[in-house]
Amino acid sequence: MKYWLFKSEPSTYSIDDMARDGVTAWTGVRNYQARNFMRDEMSRGDRGLFCHSSCEQPGIAGIIEIARAAYPDETQFDRKSRYYDRGATRAAPRWFNVDVKFIRKTRVLGLAELRGQKALKDMQVLQRGNRLSITPVTAAEWKFIMELAACRAFAVPTSC
Repeated sequence: MKYWLFKSEPSTYSIDDMARDGVTAWTGVRNYQARNFMRDEMSRGDRGLFCHSSCEQPGIAGIIEIARAAYPDETQFDRKSRYYDRGATRAAPRWFNVDVKFIRKTRVLGLAELRGQKALKDMQVLQRGNRLSITPVTAAEWKFIMELAACRAFAVPTSC
């Protein structure tokens, strides 16, 4: 199993939208590296962190799961879509998406709080200049974040 972090602006699509929808296609990714993560590395059952970005309180807001492996992003073929790509064809699609499934909301683990954790010092999303909407998360980072979310969310002693 691999772990991922997906960023979304809550004014566009929030963890509450994800909870309401249950499953959604993660469309509109127009960065080749993020596309390659979805197309080449994600598998059904992988887990993800849903992160709010470009908002008042950016940070991890929930847990999601890959529900369907990569397939061509239909928005690239839709002339009315802001994600339309006139160079993409059905025979040679340029852009892909995965379906993600809501698992649960967490308290918001703010970026400032995450940056203050030694165990997360190398986490890609926390690096200066990182702008990718999808980044890998190591198993150790995932475990630490799950413990951090559980400790604070359920008032477990800080020694957990």
